[in-house]
Amino acid sequence: MALLSVDHLDAFYGDFQALYDVSLAVEPGEVVAVIGANGAGKSTLLKSIVGLIKAKPEMIAFNGEAVGGMRPPQLVERGIALVPEGRRLFASLSVIENLIIGGQIGRSGPWNLDSVLELFPMLGERRHLRSQSLSGGQQQMAAIGRALMSNPRLLLCDELSLGLAPIVVQEIFSRLPSIVAGGTAVVIVEQDVMRAIGASQKLYCLQEGRVSLAGQSASLQADAIKAAYFGV
Repeated sequence: MALLSVDHLDAFYGDFQALYDVSLAVEPGEVVAVIGANGAGKSTLLKSIVGLIKAKPEMIAFNGEAVGGMRPPQLVERGIALVPEGRRLFASLSVIENLIIGGQIGRSGPWNLDSVLELFPMLGERRHLRSQSLSGGQQQMAAIGRALMSNPRLLLCDELSLGLAPIVVQEIFSRLPSIVAGGTAVVIVEQDVMRAIGASQKLYCLQEGRVSLAGQSASLQADAIKAAYFGV
């Protein structure tokens, strides 16, 4: 049984349809990449999974339970956490305070302040600084750490590398194996196609709200990915 199953998902913003018949599966301990150009529907997919956009119950299943349309707090309780695009940290709070907020749900698991700061030592060095004083890369680490504090079984990461220097992106992506080793499956939304391929076992490409390509990352051909990405 897949940990997450998205089955023929349609998603709307009012009368505007953003996703059409999207299906996706994430197995336990797997890293899945979702790629696509701006406006392809990547963030909409994640928002639908975490309950920020309404979906019919049967369109999304988590750990065998129909969860489409559930409210975000219910989904966090079940083990789904989102690292949103733009980080969205509490600017006036310190790094430690932001992390503590992530753990308020009280789920048991391997992640706590000590393990998160071990994963990202740079945060420990800046633990008492306000999050607004951190660099973009440090804020991204704090956002990931805050999500991990809820001890998720599924971590959704929206645009991990957006606006960050390549060396910082490499540092963040190098932590994914440690996150997965702790028992968490990961979905990464990413515009850097080569990095997405290198970090994942499975890849889905969205184009104008539809799945244009899906398969094992290592076996997909460059020409097929280009055609699915750009619709040519």
